[in-house]
Amino acid sequence: MTANAAEYDVPADRIRTSKPARTTDYSVLLRQVRDAGLLDRRPGYYAWKSAVVLLALVAGWTAFVLIGDSWWQLATAAFLAAVFAQFAFLGHDAGHRQISGRRSTDFLLGLVFGNLAIGVSIGWWTSNHNRHHAHPNTEDADPDIMGVLAHSSLRARAGRGVRRLIFRYQGWLFFPLLLLEGWSLHFAGVRALVNRSIPRRRLEAATLLAHAAGYLAIVFFVLPPLQAVVFIVVHQGLFGLYMGSTFAPNHKGMEVLPAGDNTDYLRRQVLTSRNVRGGPVVDTAFGGLNYQIEHHLFPSMPRPNLRHAQPMVAEYCAEIGVPYCETGLVASYAQSVGHLHAVGRSIARPEPVPAGRG
Repeated sequence: MTANAAEYDVPADRIRTSKPARTTDYSVLLRQVRDAGLLDRRPGYYAWKSAVVLLALVAGWTAFVLIGDSWWQLATAAFLAAVFAQFAFLGHDAGHRQISGRRSTDFLLGLVFGNLAIGVSIGWWTSNHNRHHAHPNTEDADPDIMGVLAHSSLRARAGRGVRRLIFRYQGWLFFPLLLLEGWSLHFAGVRALVNRSIPRRRLEAATLLAHAAGYLAIVFFVLPPLQAVVFIVVHQGLFGLYMGSTFAPNHKGMEVLPAGDNTDYLRRQVLTSRNVRGGPVVDTAFGGLNYQIEHHLFPSMPRPNLRHAQPMVAEYCAEIGVPYCETGLVASYAQSVGHLHAVGRSIARPEPVPAGRG
């Protein structure tokens, strides 16, 4: 069982080999999960989930047209931001081949959920996200911790100029910066197209252009220019805030691994991830990403199976002595933002900030 499977767009939980594999902690857990049927596809779930989200999108844009020239459209912007996030979660699942298990089918679904519905490139996202899964919270390897925020005191102290200033006050700036996350997702896809760093560029470009044209056309057709601009700013800002708020508790404040770290696959995924307790409401709001540990261990596991795998994984981690972090919703944000504050303050003091495990 290779620990670097995600680097090659092959989830570790889907690898099969004709030779007997060396027994590892992960292979034992994988066998238990597979025997429980938790890696089996769930087409019925994704059929009704997709239908509900599509209905919400149609309802949102229908309401937008019916309300017309009114500042009440800001409420529509908030609703559509939440709907866009739900489409992003479906795109996420398609990128991991959770839906059909077939590369081509899930890619096409990703084009619909990502490129066409919300204007986020599935090709860029899959490439970027696979790197994150291969090396979560690893310096110089995880793209998610090499952005505008510093997750370790080492990186915070290396910052210069404006970047250093942002690092210093990143705990306070975190949620305001999330208002730009939606724009960042759109821009990253376009940049990947320009840089020719993703395959099937013509199809990606055509679907992204179709979304942009349709989105701008309906907004500027229904609203006068000022209201249209305000609607777009609010909609995209809240979309980014929502997405960033669901990502925040996943890894921030957890173990940060040094560059070149060779921790085994199971511990690399568990020690760097945090689960968020909640129930059906949190599961829906987070798109299943509140089961971050299980998702990282089994990235191709269909979303509805994650909650069934959770007690199995927690029990197994306890058996082998691996810390398993699970907190409530409020505590998860407190730990995440608290860690960003601590890293920012470390710029002014010599000792490193230890990453918490909840």
